Amino acid sequence: MTTMGRSTLLAKDRGRRMMWVSLIVLCVIGATAAILRMVALAHPAKTGPPQMVALDALFAAKASLTLTHIVPALALMLLVPFQFSRRFRARHLKAHRWIGRVVMVLGLIVGVSGLALLKNPVGGAAEVTAILFFDTLFLVALAKAYAYARAGPIALHREWVMRAMSVAVGVATVRPIMGAFFGTARLTGMTPHEFFGIAFWIGLTLTSVAGEAWIRHTRYFARHETL
Repeated sequence: MTTMGRSTLLAKDRGRRMMWVSLIVLCVIGATAAILRMVALAHPAKTGPPQMVALDALFAAKASLTLTHIVPALALMLLVPFQFSRRFRARHLKAHRWIGRVVMVLGLIVGVSGLALLKNPVGGAAEVTAILFFDTLFLVALAKAYAYARAGPIALHREWVMRAMSVAVGVATVRPIMGAFFGTARLTGMTPHEFFGIAFWIGLTLTSVAGEAWIRHTRYFARHETL
């Protein structure tokens, strides 16, 4: 193998490891956020920072719809890593395909319920526009991934799955950004109504751009492997 060939393989392996670690971290954050919201719905905070108490009360007012959104989202966060594990896919192809079907159904529920949650949003118009844009992208990506899976171009199916899941795990990126806003609220004077929409735009944009970069990265190496 040439020096250039070895460096290409090393770059590919580094990129894959980085993607894999990032995916696991985001799925853990997303799953944790869903579990914490379930706990908050079961035991709403009566004391504590006023902003957090008000936020818990807002979600408690639409508890059924919130659960319809976060329970499938939790399952999605737990299953997504299996879909992107090459080793699991190679060893358990049938299970991989069944998990893929489950992920599609869960994603549809999460996407539709996310749109339903837009009534009385915490972050006002900025949050509404962010969710409308990225939720639509998510649902379109799911539909195209399903269509390509049925039609046969697996490479295109994989790319659209990656686009959909980039949005799905983007919600996990939103959480630490919101935490930073909450932590600096005394300095900035910003309320959740003011920063929720900003946090959604930043977090979802970051993971969507990262997902597109990874798609282009894998295209590059796929192209060079066939030369």
